[in-house]
Amino acid sequence: MQVARTRIHLGRRALTPRPAAYPTHASVRIPRRLVSTESSPSVTPTPSRWHRVLQTTGRVTLFTIVTASGLLYYFAYKDRTPGPQLPHDPTKKDLVILGSGWGATSLINSLDTSDYNVYVISPRNYFLFTPLLPSVATGTLSPRSIVQPTRYMTRHKERQVAVIEAGATDVDPINKTVTFADNSEVQGLVSTTTMKYDYLVYAVGAETQTFNIPGVREHSCFMKELDDAEKVLSLPPSPDKVVVGGGPTGVELSGELHDFLEDDLRSWYPELADHIRITLVEALPSVLPMFSKQLIDYTESTFKEAKIDILTKTMVKEIKEKAVVLQMPDKTIAETRYHVDESLRMKGANGIFAIGDCTATSYAPTAQVAAQEGSYLGRIFKQLAKHDALVEQLAEVKTLPDSEIEKKTKIETLESQIAKTEKIRPFKYSHQGSLAYIGSDKAIADLPFFQSGNIATAGVATYLFWRSAYLSKLFSLRNRALVATDWIKVKVFGRDVSRE
Repeated sequence: MQVARTRIHLGRRALTPRPAAYPTHASVRIPRRLVSTESSPSVTPTPSRWHRVLQTTGRVTLFTIVTASGLLYYFAYKDRTPGPQLPHDPTKKDLVILGSGWGATSLINSLDTSDYNVYVISPRNYFLFTPLLPSVATGTLSPRSIVQPTRYMTRHKERQVAVIEAGATDVDPINKTVTFADNSEVQGLVSTTTMKYDYLVYAVGAETQTFNIPGVREHSCFMKELDDAEKVLSLPPSPDKVVVGGGPTGVELSGELHDFLEDDLRSWYPELADHIRITLVEALPSVLPMFSKQLIDYTESTFKEAKIDILTKTMVKEIKEKAVVLQMPDKTIAETRYHVDESLRMKGANGIFAIGDCTATSYAPTAQVAAQEGSYLGRIFKQLAKHDALVEQLAEVKTLPDSEIEKKTKIETLESQIAKTEKIRPFKYSHQGSLAYIGSDKAIADLPFFQSGNIATAGVATYLFWRSAYLSKLFSLRNRALVATDWIKVKVFGRDVSRE
């Protein structure tokens, strides 16, 4: 009986579910911080709006940098690796350009060289960006930054352009010949050469006027060529700096000298800075006569704050070794400019044109005028090439037999086209505005505004516009990069105050 009860008890225990030895996941609540990440898929947190903005900005910036670098390399490579050119064609007419300044360079850039055999004759084999010459005189820019070799432009033309480093000594307008003398360092057996031309362009600029003032060439420096700026830069230090001429070049040179004094000399030569005086002399009643009265007053007040003395209504009578005599000099000035008609053809000569400062026109002798004249002449030569081609076609048609039915019609058509090409539009100058740097990171601008008048601006913002405008006017990417780099170097490290 006892055995039977024991078996029944054991059977009940076997049927009764035993509690688990270890608690299950369902019965135990584990804190969130102890939950394994492998037990369930993780949830990616949603990035904040600020994080998305930064991420997008970074991607756009990276894309912009890569694209800009690629484009910069492409255009730089294209500039320094010119392609093949067509050789001179004996059947084409010869066009000779004398000079390599603003007018000549603008003409070369706008000229279709496939229409002519082009020759460029100039004592110098480069183009000089003269508006930035005062910056070279104070060490703000390197001399090579504003120099563009002429071959850098001619080698990118469709047909070969011969660049001859020589000076023209004689022109025979009757026989249409030009004689030039080789003045390069490497000369051949023959130093003087005479060549024929069909069209001749004078773009030689003008000789710097001394106004018959004694001592100018002996005791002063001009501001026209690269050598002039380098000469000013190498002058020994002196307490008095006198700038004669209140035009844009004189004003900008005065401003650059002031910046050099305040930004560099005052730091490294404090004992000299207080003794240096800058004086600007102008014969007219005010400086910058081509600007508005508002900008003239602003310039004079800025110079007054910078302690730059302005002497107006004052002319120079004599320049001595260490003195300037101020008085009324002789006004007799030799006329050395060429007279041209409204199409820039030289009067009294056939097939000769003249552009730039060497012409006697009603326009001011500025780089802006010369550049527009060069572009205009490029279009004129395209028209003349078309005219010459039509004349040749007319001569060929006239040699056809009279039985040719279409001969009369062709002749009438060609004569009508020739008459149209003979009508040359006169040159019209379009003033794009005037800019001038006046020192202390300030500039002035007189800009045309539609047909109503001009907009006069001045200050630091105009100074930034002045810099961007001059950068855009440089003829090559190489020069733009060099000038921008020089500006950055001077702003960060200052100018070099040493002398050779």
